[in-house]
Amino acid sequence: MKRKNQAQSDNLLPTQAAYSEKAIRDLSTVEFMIRLYCRKKHHSKDGLCEECQELYEYVGQRRKHCPFGDNKTFCSNCKIQCYKPSMKEKIRAVMKYSGPRLLFYNPKLVLAHVRETVKLKRASKKSKRKKAEK
Repeated sequence: MKRKNQAQSDNLLPTQAAYSEKAIRDLSTVEFMIRLYCRKKHHSKDGLCEECQELYEYVGQRRKHCPFGDNKTFCSNCKIQCYKPSMKEKIRAVMKYSGPRLLFYNPKLVLAHVRETVKLKRASKKSKRKKAEK
């Protein structure tokens, strides 16, 4: 696999002005996971390989155009499923590999993810209760 040079991959977030604070946080987490995956699976030392860079850019575009904006849930729980099948497989592989290892590499991200999951479940339960009351 062809490697990108280090200068190109130091800051992967494309023009941060286009993203909200929550989107930047989401993309930073995904970036960390893709970097971990790329470093361990593709043995990349200088940023991301071409395949992983392409995946990250795709994730950024999907996040940018998400119709739910900052009210989005995790993509795995979404009803829309806007990822192309090939990219969906790639991001699943990244998540499956990097997810369990995050606890060792960045426990703060794991705690933030758990907190977000609990928050989303509570909001979902509230919304279901309100619909049931009507």
